[in-house]
Amino acid sequence: MTQEFINKYFYYFFIFTFIFSVLLYNVIGFKSADELCGLALLGIFIAYVFQTKNWEFDKLFFITILIFLFYTAYSFYIKSNSAFGIITDLIIQMKPYLAFFAVYQMKPTFSDSQKLLLRQICITIWILLLPIGIYGIVDFSILKTVMEHATNYAASIVCLSLIYLYCSKFTLKEKLFFLLMLSAGLASGRSKFYGFFALAASFVLYFDNINKIKINFKTVLISLITVGVVFFVARDKLQLYFVQSITGEIDRNLLARFVLYATSLEIFVDYFPFGSGLASFATHASGVYYSDIYIKYGIDSVWGLTPKAAYFVADTYYPSLAQFGVIGVILYFSFWIYLIKKSFSYFRKSRQIQLFIIAALVAGFLVIENTADASFTSNRGFFMMLFLGLIMSEQYHQGILKTKS
Repeated sequence: MTQEFINKYFYYFFIFTFIFSVLLYNVIGFKSADELCGLALLGIFIAYVFQTKNWEFDKLFFITILIFLFYTAYSFYIKSNSAFGIITDLIIQMKPYLAFFAVYQMKPTFSDSQKLLLRQICITIWILLLPIGIYGIVDFSILKTVMEHATNYAASIVCLSLIYLYCSKFTLKEKLFFLLMLSAGLASGRSKFYGFFALAASFVLYFDNINKIKINFKTVLISLITVGVVFFVARDKLQLYFVQSITGEIDRNLLARFVLYATSLEIFVDYFPFGSGLASFATHASGVYYSDIYIKYGIDSVWGLTPKAAYFVADTYYPSLAQFGVIGVILYFSFWIYLIKKSFSYFRKSRQIQLFIIAALVAGFLVIENTADASFTSNRGFFMMLFLGLIMSEQYHQGILKTKS
């Protein structure tokens, strides 16, 4: 399996995954698209590994697999759920890591002609989505009618815009057009999107120059203002999910997400240090194979968390980290710190800021989204981690070329 083969067919796979795992995922109701794409990616990856000289395998991916195997054994040991529930949750939790590591190890890159076509596809789809957003300002219900939920519309706009930015030459004109594309998502009315838009604007308009990636008064000031704007637009959600979950100032029955955040703090303490185990809390599997944890903590009567109507049980991501305990939280954030440091190291070699900014924006998108959505383990998370693997693969190739030159 040559690199040319990987580059060619991953390109088709990338477009297919975006269309069916993000854009049309909720429109056509094909909710197994990301699982099928994940299975296909796994098959390609295994074939790739077996054709390498020494069956090469990314060390960090191997460590990640060992960690999940430990948590699987731990979950069976403490009987966190049924066997089916534990295995189902294992597959869901592993999906974003598979998406990233498989792509990152295969190191695909897109040619200029492939990027040109992909850029044209993104602009065309954006033009088709734009009237929905404009009309949504007048009649917000259209977003739900067409995209099932405003979040899906916002996510589609984010993906389209980031792919366009990746395929661009990163000129001022293209950066402004990227922000114009991204602004269509403001019609979603999601405070999380407002925060991401502020983050994206500051990154592409200010941190677009190598010389600005250094610590000085102006950079620190711009950074503080950006963070301040992100927190300001998301202040209501942050107060609800974090401040009030600590103070307990509101009735637990008012909001399922608040209950999940508040209860997760108790679980971190009660199940120190490895958590309550897979399929036990705030995940899809814990609702399908209803976990005893909800009964134990007396939240099984909360609307959206009941045994017969667990609609909101996987409505946010961070509380689900209680399944992995304090150790799991440390491992999760260590993973992201490692990726950003790795991306930055590639940037220092290549001296090209474009891909580093996109990598940071993908990470920022997931960090912000996960406060009120299980984006990391969802179809959107699968695609974003796939995309991140592609971005860092190209960074790697740029670094190699710069070293040889």
